[in-house]
Amino acid sequence: MAYKILLREDLVPKIHLFKLAAPDVARKAQAGQFVVIRIDEKGERIPLTIADWDRKEGSVTIVFMEVGTTTNRLAQLKAGDSVTDFVGPLGVPTHIEKFGTVVCVGGGFAVATIMPIARAMKEAGNKVISIMGSRNRSLIFWENELRRVSDQLIVTTDDGSYGRKALVTEPLKEALETNKKPDRVIAIGPSIMMKFCAETTRPFGVKTIVSLNPIMVDGTGMCGCCRISVGGVTRFACVDGPDFDGHQVDWDLLFTRQRMYLDEEKISFAQWQSRHSVPS
Repeated sequence: MAYKILLREDLVPKIHLFKLAAPDVARKAQAGQFVVIRIDEKGERIPLTIADWDRKEGSVTIVFMEVGTTTNRLAQLKAGDSVTDFVGPLGVPTHIEKFGTVVCVGGGFAVATIMPIARAMKEAGNKVISIMGSRNRSLIFWENELRRVSDQLIVTTDDGSYGRKALVTEPLKEALETNKKPDRVIAIGPSIMMKFCAETTRPFGVKTIVSLNPIMVDGTGMCGCCRISVGGVTRFACVDGPDFDGHQVDWDLLFTRQRMYLDEEKISFAQWQSRHSVPS
């Protein structure tokens, strides 16, 4: 079965939105879950978080960044094209309930991941404070969309070209230091960002949920590639997560496993570039 791309939007340089016809996935999708996508029969399987869905239309939205061979191949597609596999929804949905005040932190293109979670938290009756961070203004997207589902939105950039010049951990710490500290923090983005968000909240005793992104192949727990250590116990991110308690994650092990195939990834991408005359 082929999954047709209904809509393509280029959000910012190198970051793209695809809306695909996938009624079975849309019917069951929940905040925090992901899909495994394969472009064609010889393609690599990659996990991508579900950014949005429309059960009535039968569509699922994904947002991805051009990083390696597969995401660059994916970026060559346009509306009307199709992908061979679009498997999901996979993973355990983010736990949503009325906690009180929830801080949702999204770093880089993970704003697309935090968006449905912030919306669900707001619908559950929480006060939602959202923090979105980026390297610079040119990489910011979905600001208005996130603002609509938040009681307060703080925008930061590393270089100060937009919003506040700060790392996301700075406004997060300020929120924790108020008289009414948050009841829960959800932090999603680059692994190093999630680690430092968890370290920021640790002294305050606020439970912090992170969405882990280790190497993943089948997405069903059978291959074991996504194994991580949480609280000293081996877990599989694809079936036990991707959400975990950030204070319990063995971050050093995660970083090591994420770097396992960097050389092979560079070789694959260089070969793809040479075949398609794509500039570096």
